[in-house]
Amino acid sequence: MYCVGDKVVHPMHGAGTIEEIKEMDIVGKKRQYYVVRFAIGNMVTNIPIDSVDSIGIRGIIDKHEAKKVLQCFRDAKIEDDSNWNKRQRDNLIKVKSGDIYQVLGVVKELMYRDRTKGLSTSERKTLGSAKQIVVSELVLSEVADISDIESIMNDTVEALV
Repeated sequence: MYCVGDKVVHPMHGAGTIEEIKEMDIVGKKRQYYVVRFAIGNMVTNIPIDSVDSIGIRGIIDKHEAKKVLQCFRDAKIEDDSNWNKRQRDNLIKVKSGDIYQVLGVVKELMYRDRTKGLSTSERKTLGSAKQIVVSELVLSEVADISDIESIMNDTVEALV
C-alpha cells in the first residue's frame, strides 16, 4: 500500500504524487481511493486502492535507474516497421505495459519517424502520451528537469536524422 507523498506511475497517464487517500461512496459502494496529481499536465485522478495491481500502478524508478533510462534512450536501436497498423498496435501494447524501457522505445521510434516521414494523427497522439509517461517519471525521479530531458531526447533523435 502506498502513502500520501509517495510517487507512483500510472501506465497510461505517467507519474504523479499521491496527495490524499480518501473514501468515496459510488453507487452505494464505499471504496478507498488514492488521489494522484500527475507531474505533467496538472491532472488529478482517483485510483481505487483495490485496483492498483490490475491497473498496473507502480512506484517510480530511483535517480540511478533514471540515469540508465536516459542512456538507454541514447543507445536504443530504432525498429521501423512499414506496416502502420502493426506498428501502432505494437506501440500501444508497449505503452500500456507500464515498462518505462518499452515506452522509451516507442518515444524514440515515433520521434525519429516524425522527423523523417511524419506521423499519422493516432501516432502523434501515441507519441504525446508515451513522451508524457517517460518524461513525468524522469522528472519525479529528479534526474533532470523537464527541459533538460526533452533536450536530450531531441538532440539524440536529431543526430540520427
